Formats: sequence, C-alpha cells, structure tokens
Amino acid sequence: MTNQWVTGMQRARVIALSGVSGAGKTSVIKCLAEAFKSQTLLFDGFVEPNTYPEDIRAWLQEGADVSQIKSPRFTKALSELKAQCGSKMIFIEEPFGRQRAEIAHLIDYVIMLDMPMEVCLSRVIQRHLKHSNDATKNLTNYLRKYDDHLRAVYMAAANQVRQSSDLIITNVDTIASIQSIISDWLHDNGK
Repeated sequence: MTNQWVTGMQRARVIALSGVSGAGKTSVIKCLAEAFKSQTLLFDGFVEPNTYPEDIRAWLQEGADVSQIKSPRFTKALSELKAQCGSKMIFIEEPFGRQRAEIAHLIDYVIMLDMPMEVCLSRVIQRHLKHSNDATKNLTNYLRKYDDHLRAVYMAAANQVRQSSDLIITNVDTIASIQSIISDWLHDNGK
C-alpha cells in the first residue's frame, strides 16, 4: 500500500533556465510560471557576499570552475520546495545549469538562453539605467569590469553550461515567443 502511494505521487520536475546576465532568464521564468501555474526560485535572490570567488580574475585564469560559486541557501530552498511542491514543475533561474555540483542533483532539465553577448550587454545597460539611483556611476563601473574581465567570465560559464543543456535557445525574440518555444518543447517531450 505504501509503495503504491509513493509510486503514484508525482514529483515536481525542476527546469533550470541558464544563461549570462541579460539573457532573459527571469522574464521568461515569470511567463513560464504563469503558463504552467508553477513555483519559481531565482538565483539572484540568494546571492550573498561570499557566493562568488573573492578574486574573480584569478578564478577565471584558473579555469572558471563554476562549482566554486556557492549558494547554500538557494540549494536548501530548492530542496525544500521540491519536497513540498504540489505542481508538476518548478522553474528556477540557475545561470550555471548543472555545472555546480551543489545543486546539479536537484535539476531535471536545463534550458539555456544562449543570446549574443551584445544583446545581453544592451539589456544589462537598460536595466542599470532603469533601476539605479546613480545610473551613470553604476553603469560606468559595470562597463569597466565588463571590458576588464566580466565578458570573459560570462563566456567561460556559458561554454560550460552549453555542454550539459537539454535545450539551447539562440533566437533573439520576444519573451512570449521564447516562452512558447519552451512550452512546446516541454509538452512535446512529456515534461
């Protein structure tokens, strides 16, 4: 009797959206969650001062191992949500796909939004201008870091994520169109 109950339970599938900053992960996740009536978790909400390696340039030169990016609160929150969730799917923003050992075992599918770097940079600039109190200073600092090392960091991480993604979307399109592509893929593959 217990085995039938456990076997009959439907466990939530975790769908991770990955990609560099500005790829559109958060916007697409919000649309997917609404369409599928699903829960979400966003990586950025769990970033702490020690999440990223202290010396990001040295980290990049040493091979950019994304497993060194730590988010124990995010991993714990996902583990708890997965255990308690009543919906079919959970959509998460996990920029690094299955590449981080601490969270890989909780992810069922990785969808990479693999947008051109100039599109992502444009979106980040627009976000800075829209949400920053001192947009010029913040944007100048960001662009200085982008030119110095962030672009290379993003590309190194994206190259790793691409290797273990289940679906890679390269279309530069509307959020609704990308959400539709993902929804069709999930339906077609019985997810």
